[in-house]
Amino acid sequence: MNKYNQHLDKNPSNYVPLTPLSFLERAKDIYPNYEALVYENKSFTWTEVFNRCIKFASALEKIGIAEGDTVSVMTFNTPEIFEAHYSVPMTGAVLNTINSRLDAKTVAYILEHSEAKVLIIDRQLHSVAEKALSSLKNKPLVIDVQDDFADQSLLKKIGDREYEEFLNTGDKNYIWKKPKDEWQAISLSYTSGTTGNPKGVVYHHRGSYLMSTGSAVAWNMPNRLNFLTVVPMFHCNGWGYPWTIPMLNGKTVCLRAIDIKKIFELIEKHNITHFGGAPIVLNMITGASQNDIKELKNKVYVLTAGAPPPSIIFKKMKALGFEVMHVYGLTETYGHVLQCAWNDEWNDLEEDKINEIKARQGVRYPNTESVTVLDPDNMKPVPMDGETIGEIMIKGNVVMKGYFKDKEATEKAMKDGWFHSGDLAVIYPDGYIKVKDRSKDIIISGGENISSIEIENTLSKHPAVSIVAVVAKPDEKWGEVPCAFIEKVADKETNEKELIDFCRETLAGFKIPKKIDFCELPKTSTGKIQKFELRKRAKELS
Repeated sequence: MNKYNQHLDKNPSNYVPLTPLSFLERAKDIYPNYEALVYENKSFTWTEVFNRCIKFASALEKIGIAEGDTVSVMTFNTPEIFEAHYSVPMTGAVLNTINSRLDAKTVAYILEHSEAKVLIIDRQLHSVAEKALSSLKNKPLVIDVQDDFADQSLLKKIGDREYEEFLNTGDKNYIWKKPKDEWQAISLSYTSGTTGNPKGVVYHHRGSYLMSTGSAVAWNMPNRLNFLTVVPMFHCNGWGYPWTIPMLNGKTVCLRAIDIKKIFELIEKHNITHFGGAPIVLNMITGASQNDIKELKNKVYVLTAGAPPPSIIFKKMKALGFEVMHVYGLTETYGHVLQCAWNDEWNDLEEDKINEIKARQGVRYPNTESVTVLDPDNMKPVPMDGETIGEIMIKGNVVMKGYFKDKEATEKAMKDGWFHSGDLAVIYPDGYIKVKDRSKDIIISGGENISSIEIENTLSKHPAVSIVAVVAKPDEKWGEVPCAFIEKVADKETNEKELIDFCRETLAGFKIPKKIDFCELPKTSTGKIQKFELRKRAKELS
């Protein structure tokens, strides 16, 4: 027997399951009166944020919410969704953040599949919510978020309760439930994947804790930073930053909707030091009118992820005073697992070469055990030559628990002891990874993941459509947009506008093809559509 295992067991004094919820309690204990959360003219201290989360958690428990239950949130970046990152798991329940841009059919599927007991929803989303809820057999309790800073003409009461009223039914002395095990689920996020229905990605407390601390280290984040929530908090739990920022006693400034003029105003007003955003946001910033741009008083650090950004974006952002770092990750990995960590030896290179290097996805994050490029056929490392293509494989504590209620998909994604990303990449002699293509039929448009198959399934329902294939088309503004290639039924006529309008009936706006081309689709001898040929054609279409 190993002598270091004798009389040295885990006990309550030397082992406590890791959870990012502890960051909020620490901030409250050490910095009770510091400004923690800001939205428009609202401001909350750490004591106030903690007490609000505690009361909401208590209110949830009073209506029967307990460990293993799902609480869904569908809002914009407002204090309510930030608070839900604490209040919901404080009961032992699982937080399910829903993309506010989804269509009613998809929202209904998520609510049903997750078995949501409660839905917290912004009243501006009433049209989608009402339609989604009407199709459910078991409807969750609906809690309205009334935002005084939203366009009041767009708001409609839909819930059974109102957020503030419900919160005030809770007990401020409630003792929150710490996880019994680090492996306990903390959140559930749905990703498009390559099938019609989205897959539910389950995170645990340990992974969320490690991603939060790893992000702080990777980005060299200081104590008491000022963070702007440009990234929607429904995306991978806001890339984990609702948990990271309290750990650092940072101030979180909420941004309800992407507005470049507003971003510059908030940067100036709150001395913003950090924010994240998809390349589309960076394009909007660099392309803003001079009337909207404000000169930065200090350097602002920006994290970008989603579609690989063009190298020119780094040059343009730097000219405005922003320091951009490129990262890579997936919903299945809690967010980022690669960062383009900078080496000082590159400082003397020409600017174009520097920007080219910055466009690489990079090397593994702190607290990410392993990220590499393997040949998926034999699971051996590809040569580190920057040319040989393989698949990005990931291993470690920041890989999801698995897909909710989908054993087959979980086993397939994690076969051979690695998480298979589906992203094709090369690895350079210095160990830096660069994505070349995606084996999954996913289109990343403005930071949103779009399943090409979902669009294909929709278009195929039109009586004039015989065969359809959807691929990504490069776009200056959005990075990528859906492009559909269609073979028509011989005796039926249609046109681009008709099919786009047809899609609009069932698909979210960002999923609708921006271009439709009628042609004979290229196929293999066995009838398989050659999408790589269509991607070439898409690049040539105006």
